[in-house]
Amino acid sequence: MSEPLVVGFETSCDETGVGVVRGRTLLADALATSVAEHERFGGVVPEIASRAHLEAMVPTVHRALAEAGVAASDVDAVAVTAGPGLTGALLVGLAAAKAYALALDVPLYGVNHLAAHVAVDELQHGRLAEPSLALLVSGGHSSLLLVPDLSREVTSLGRTVDDAAGEAFDKVARVLGLPFPGGPPIDRAAREGDPSAIAFPRGLTGPRDAPYDFSFSGLKTAVARWVEARQRAGEPVPVADVAASFQEAVADVLTAKAVRACRDHGVDHLVLGGGVAANSRLRALAEERCAAAGIVLRVPRPGLCTDNGAMVAALGSRLAEAGVEPSAPDLGADSSLPIDVVTP
Repeated sequence: MSEPLVVGFETSCDETGVGVVRGRTLLADALATSVAEHERFGGVVPEIASRAHLEAMVPTVHRALAEAGVAASDVDAVAVTAGPGLTGALLVGLAAAKAYALALDVPLYGVNHLAAHVAVDELQHGRLAEPSLALLVSGGHSSLLLVPDLSREVTSLGRTVDDAAGEAFDKVARVLGLPFPGGPPIDRAAREGDPSAIAFPRGLTGPRDAPYDFSFSGLKTAVARWVEARQRAGEPVPVADVAASFQEAVADVLTAKAVRACRDHGVDHLVLGGGVAANSRLRALAEERCAAAGIVLRVPRPGLCTDNGAMVAALGSRLAEAGVEPSAPDLGADSSLPIDVVTP
């Protein structure tokens, strides 16, 4: 039997993504973003995101099918993010996916957004070693996941207890007068700075702290107070040094905990995913520490790290291949879908 052709819909936040995958081969990854509409608010506005998904959905589907060189009638299955995410945004993707699945009379697979961030790596590096450990870092999530079987079993080892890493990047960028979203401008500014210039705190790294959980709220506050103190004293703020020192603190904590989790669980493969995985310092430090620990590091190209339809299609393809039962027609959105539910 030939590998199934799967179309994936991603609308968990502010990206309208439609991906087309055959097996583990990426045929198309069409994306429409509403980030510019949120910029003046300094963060994502759910209602604006939902309306943008409605406007972008059909053109993005048409673009993906054209890019893949296939017709809608060629599709064997449809996959869609069911959670976690913004409820209104998720509902747009679910409605579209259900409509296409029903019209084409093909199976529908609702998938977990976080598990999809792991699955997308298979489109670039082939079949995932199992078990693997995944470090997912984005605007809404900082998670350490144990992945014994991507199609059936994913377990949370640790997560953010306050601000996720990407959220901290956005807030620090605002303090430094840099644009939203904060990840790319901080990364660029940090290249001209000294990462050891300022000793910012490393949250939840004490001997009594949860070994795999993350906290970036204190770091964000420390940066803000440091900058405010310079401004009150009438001294210039060394933006590059602040950016580099902040970025180093985030990358240090994330990679140290990921490597520790690999060692503690006897896992020698680490997948790095999520939008913050595009950060150059995080990638470099992860590579350095994994090499020293004998851990194989897998990081998708930056375009696959951010939210996209390809990752949803990739997980849908994996589920179809494993013979997992498709989702029921009344599949709903779950804004807080737990990670151990790969497909609701």
